[in-house]
Amino acid sequence: MGLTRLTQRKDYLAANAGKRAPMPGFVLIVRVRDDADPLMRVGITVSKKVGNAVIRNRMKRRFRALVREVLPVAGLPGADHVLVGRAGGVERPYDDLKAELAKALGKVKR
Repeated sequence: MGLTRLTQRKDYLAANAGKRAPMPGFVLIVRVRDDADPLMRVGITVSKKVGNAVIRNRMKRRFRALVREVLPVAGLPGADHVLVGRAGGVERPYDDLKAELAKALGKVKR
């Protein structure tokens, strides 16, 4: 099962209507697309409220690593997954973020 990136604003806006799973380091938003494509699409966003460019880019790199590791196993096929960074997310240990992403995906699947 493949992963691809969300690149257009309209896709992020459409995903905003999906199910939310807030976690301490991020908010996961998942919207199941009603097309026959089993491809998982991923978007990552971190606002300027979180920190300066160095911090935001570090957070996005960590989120991309998380997505590559967790989504192929636990993600929803044919859905858009958006990770929205929160202020405390960059200080959290990677293993905690990984466990939180798995827990958030479990919440959204229910």
